Amino acid sequence: MPENSPTARALLALELIQAVPGITADRLAERLGVSERAARRYVGVLREAGVPIESTRGPYGGYRVGRGLRLPPLMFTTDEALALVMAVIEGPGDAADPVASALGKIIRVLPEPVADPAESVRTVSARRTDPAAVRPDPATTARLVQAAAAGRRVRLRYRLGATTEREMDVDPWAVVVRYGRWYLLGWSHTKDARRVLRIDRIAGVETRDETFAAPEDLDPVQTLEAHLSEGWRYAVEVVIEAPVEAVARWVPRKIGRLEAVDAGRTRLVGSTDEPDWYAAQLAGVGADFRVVSPPELRTELRVLGQRLGRAGAEPA
Repeated sequence: MPENSPTARALLALELIQAVPGITADRLAERLGVSERAARRYVGVLREAGVPIESTRGPYGGYRVGRGLRLPPLMFTTDEALALVMAVIEGPGDAADPVASALGKIIRVLPEPVADPAESVRTVSARRTDPAAVRPDPATTARLVQAAAAGRRVRLRYRLGATTEREMDVDPWAVVVRYGRWYLLGWSHTKDARRVLRIDRIAGVETRDETFAAPEDLDPVQTLEAHLSEGWRYAVEVVIEAPVEAVARWVPRKIGRLEAVDAGRTRLVGSTDEPDWYAAQLAGVGADFRVVSPPELRTELRVLGQRLGRAGAEPA
């Protein structure tokens, strides 16, 4: 749930009104970072949802929660609670984010059958907003997270297209959210290989009796990003005139692997289906570099350079 969404703002408004009874509209607007009119609109959203927000006019007036407010645990179904958790995970905040803090308070009053899967999903990290991403089924995601935590193998039905599904047995090492998508990282016993699967393509999950132990040195985010940079149509090799420590600050891990050539040079190895997109990623490198391969990437860099040159030219 992005922090600037109406739902997030309404939750924050409720939190503030409960914490500061009598808070005025202008003070509420200031704390929310919105106009006074918008703050009143969020109060209206709460009232429409059945939250009894009372207001008193005059110089000492303000908003407060009226008598009879209840947040009964059963107001959320399991799927609703999981969807709420997933929305917050996908938001831009961190542990100090007030929306995430409010979510923690909600989870603490949920009944155990609802709270347990919600808390499991809440442990997933590495969030980043991408409006184009597809959110997977909350219940499916929760089963995968819980299976990973318990070290239990799963049997999946994985969609390969609009009408084709494949059944596979997988050790679910970790669930990772990256670049707006939810992935399952694990070991496929069907393929006898490591696999990264998009959770929105998983049509069914069955938890098995077999157990497993994930690799002790596993870094789920780093492993996922390395996987995302491999196996595409064009193999990429770029030599950058800077030490690997500096290049790591300029180059996102999703575009490839860095290798030190010597103390002052770094090799970037990756792959891509979109040389124009890859060229745009390289534009942020703060040092000279040379593209060894593919020629398609060199072409796109020349096109990008010409476009940037035109953009920076003096007006006619």
